[in-house]
Amino acid sequence: MSSSPAKPARWYFDPTVIIVAGCLVAVVSFGARATMGLFTVPISEAHQWHRETYGFAMTIQNLAWGIFQPIAGGFADKYGTPRVLIVGALIYAAGIALMPFSDTPGLMFLTGGVIAGVGIATASFTLVMASFGRLVPPEKRSWAFGIATAAGSLGQFIFAPLGQAFIAAFGWETALMLIGALVLLIIPLSLPLGAKSAAPPAATPSQPAMTLRDAVTKAFGHSSYVLLTVGFFVCGFQIAFVTIHLPAYLIEHGISTWLAASSIAIVGVFNIIGSYSAGIIGGRYSKAYSLSAIYLMRSLVVVLFISFPISPATTILFTASLGLLWLSTVPLTMGLVSVMFGTRYVATLYGFVFLSHQIGSFFGVWLGGKFHDLYGSYDPVWWMSVALGIFAAIVNWPIREQRAPAFAT
Repeated sequence: MSSSPAKPARWYFDPTVIIVAGCLVAVVSFGARATMGLFTVPISEAHQWHRETYGFAMTIQNLAWGIFQPIAGGFADKYGTPRVLIVGALIYAAGIALMPFSDTPGLMFLTGGVIAGVGIATASFTLVMASFGRLVPPEKRSWAFGIATAAGSLGQFIFAPLGQAFIAAFGWETALMLIGALVLLIIPLSLPLGAKSAAPPAATPSQPAMTLRDAVTKAFGHSSYVLLTVGFFVCGFQIAFVTIHLPAYLIEHGISTWLAASSIAIVGVFNIIGSYSAGIIGGRYSKAYSLSAIYLMRSLVVVLFISFPISPATTILFTASLGLLWLSTVPLTMGLVSVMFGTRYVATLYGFVFLSHQIGSFFGVWLGGKFHDLYGSYDPVWWMSVALGIFAAIVNWPIREQRAPAFAT
């Protein structure tokens, strides 16, 4: 008796469709998050809050994002990326849409902080990168991580001016509702990512079998993983501080509201170049040395920016330069995690590294608002960012770019 013919693969499981869909998820997920800094001034003025109040809500968001990222990664490694992204999109959209109704600090901490943060973690482009890591061969993984990160940057470029346009046309309350609705686009876009992540792959000769708990324990016993995790704290501090506080900082220095809002978009468009280039560089040269160079260059760019009078020209130069270095750390960091530990639990193990990033984000956003309220200036946090960049360059330098002994046969 002849066997029945195999069912043809669905069209949306084609590798090209998977990559495009994953990139669009990154566009929406990261783009919506990049608009949060636009609401610092209107929300603070509407409720007559200190900026520290809204800033603290964003620190809670970053911390919740970080805490739930390894948990979301574990669920994605076990149950598949699409299921996690769908749940995350619903939570993410609800958190943003409830922010206009949060007229007390406590409610803002809950909606814009906890709920939105959990939603971002479970609908993040980190899960997209993990799916890409399983889809593409090892020699192309760094490139794929760069593509996903560049897509997130494109979202920043699209959503920042879109969010400002929503605020100008409809007010900040309706703008948040509209952004929350756009987040729901993640649901249909997530379906193709089930092609390779419906279940964890079986152990291979180059990747011994172990439980998730064993993988996490052994990873934290590897010195290079610890150094990578510590260094990524700095990335979170720098990026979150700029994302939330740069528009307000520029307005204080006489820059127009339009350019202040567009500054995040400029960072985003140049980050498309930087992230994609970092993915290519990571496939050809040392990822650890490249990370050290990026952190040093970030510190130099900040020093030059705050050492000269703020003007439209210096704003554009700064945001363009920073954009080239913005998320270029991400494909290199994800690449190092996959090199050291393979792809079986990459979403979970990168999730713990990202938790460090978000702890840094917590302090970057919170100290930005706190120091501004205390001293009427963001300058102390700018200089703190410079010092931390130098520290990150030092700790990334000795990282060994090779399979961890416990994960090799």
